Amino acid sequence: MISKPYLLFLGDAKDELAIKTAAGVNYWRPEWCVGQFLLKGAKAKLNLPEMAISDAINKGAKTLVIGVVNAGGVMPLGWIKTIIEAINSGMNIASGMHTRLASIKEIKEAAEKNNVQLHDLRFNNIQFKTGTGEKRSGKRLLTVGTDCSVGKKYTALAIEKALNENGIKATFKATGQTGVLIAESGIAIDAIISDFISGAVEWLSPEKSNEEWDIIEGQGSIFHPSFAGVSLGLLHGSQPDKFIVCHESTRISMRGVSIKLPSIGDVIKKTIELGSLTNPKIECVGIALNTSSMNEGIEELKKEISTKYSLPCLDPLQDNLTPIIKKIQES
Repeated sequence: MISKPYLLFLGDAKDELAIKTAAGVNYWRPEWCVGQFLLKGAKAKLNLPEMAISDAINKGAKTLVIGVVNAGGVMPLGWIKTIIEAINSGMNIASGMHTRLASIKEIKEAAEKNNVQLHDLRFNNIQFKTGTGEKRSGKRLLTVGTDCSVGKKYTALAIEKALNENGIKATFKATGQTGVLIAESGIAIDAIISDFISGAVEWLSPEKSNEEWDIIEGQGSIFHPSFAGVSLGLLHGSQPDKFIVCHESTRISMRGVSIKLPSIGDVIKKTIELGSLTNPKIECVGIALNTSSMNEGIEELKKEISTKYSLPCLDPLQDNLTPIIKKIQES
């Protein structure tokens, strides 16, 4: 458990997607967040009070959460001064970066001197086995995407909430650093050695009653040249009975590369083709449309997509999810 409440560090984030960790924690666990800290030049921020370290301490903040991400998860040198200031003020640090906090000499020494905790959310001490592909009891749903950063985590959390509200036991299974912060459990799957990704997901979602659902947070996209390996390992390890395709319609190319975005149909077809290796009965039960960048034509687009693929198409943060919940319950 990480001491709460949090001061969310947004660094010098260049756009809204760069602060998705902070945004996710603030959206799903607002009661944990007292404020935000930005560096000069930041282009994105949250609807939270901007605070200096000293102000956050006075508000009771116990942990500085690094809520910004970058390509490769490397800790920028420009962040270290703020992190050390927080440590010297008695705050713990939680980071989802690939750079381990204690690997930076100044941070490690400051933490030891001030007796504070360093939480590296992407790392754990569990020794995972390779995946077996053997069928296990329980029901599983995986969120997949036409791209990275399209709403797979938000969709999984919304589905978990809707299922539980409908009397169906469901548990969100986090596979990324933000999800781990929100759920206070899980695995940052992109930090697992590639041979053990599917085995790690089998560990994350073990056997259980066939009346219970694990809602597994997807990562990346099987069409993205940077992240397809993680996405495929998740697909095979989770053995999903059902999956939901998450899509952000205003994109033309995949984030960070020049490759054209695949269609929803491409993702459905390929997910079934590849997922059938460990679950021949895998099926798509809906499309989660991320409408956060849209100002008009939203309802028309949802109807168009739903008609085209004969599946419910909904915004999981705006719409009643009953149509998708009914599809999930179908055998």
